[in-house]
Amino acid sequence: MPYQRQIPESKKPGKATPGLQMLVEAEKLIQIAILLPVTALVGWLAGAWLDEKLHQSWIGVAGVLLGGVAGLVYVIQMALAAAKTPDGQNGERAASEDKSARRGQDRGKTE
Repeated sequence: MPYQRQIPESKKPGKATPGLQMLVEAEKLIQIAILLPVTALVGWLAGAWLDEKLHQSWIGVAGVLLGGVAGLVYVIQMALAAAKTPDGQNGERAASEDKSARRGQDRGKTE
């Protein structure tokens, strides 16, 4: 059987330093903490504007509720996305590492 050179593995991005990783995690928490009040505020402002234009009094409250619900939905989406990627790895990187580990095991069996 002729010798076949191994396919070089793509360069893996370097791991982030612990300090940088902590800043990224802090940014995610700050984003969640700011997101809910801001969406409620935007809903209230839009509702207050519509109250004035349409001469109603209930649209401001509905705007706050809709803004809060929209913010909560986004926070839940962020939490689900974070749950899919454990240890800060994106899904593609984890899958490629799993494939390369399986290839290494297969090479050991054939040799």
